Amino acid sequence: MCKLIRAIIILLILTLFFSSCDLQPIKERKSGSVYVKPTVTRTGTFRKGYVRKSVSTDKNAVKKQGKSRYYYNTRVKNKTNKN
Repeated sequence: MCKLIRAIIILLILTLFFSSCDLQPIKERKSGSVYVKPTVTRTGTFRKGYVRKSVSTDKNAVKKQGKSRYYYNTRVKNKTNKN
């Protein structure tokens, strides 16, 4: 009886341990923008440092960007020009 209880407890502990461990790797995601250091090309020209913006992974991002640009060019500009 004691061996049975001990085996159940060990099995329960192992089940809890393996259920808490995720075997799939954690998706590493950089949030925000990244600074690119200034460099010198092989021809000797100097490239300034700049901030690289983060890119959206949304599949509709390009479509939304186009709609936003269309809205700004047709509506917002015209509102500001009118007195």
